Amino acid sequence: MTFFTILFLLVGLNTILMLFSLKNMNKKAKTTNGEISDKSNSKVYPIDLAKSNYKKAI
Repeated sequence: MTFFTILFLLVGLNTILMLFSLKNMNKKAKTTNGEISDKSNSKVYPIDLAKSNYKKAI
């Protein structure tokens, strides 16, 4: 009986924490959508795959 009491308490606590975490995650996702569009794009450099000469590692 004691085992099941502790088990149900832990499952209930886990459920409450999971719901709280999911609720906060949804709030963060809504606030970060506007911030992402303001950031500048990073530069992407092309890879030169046609080059057959490789530099020797030091």
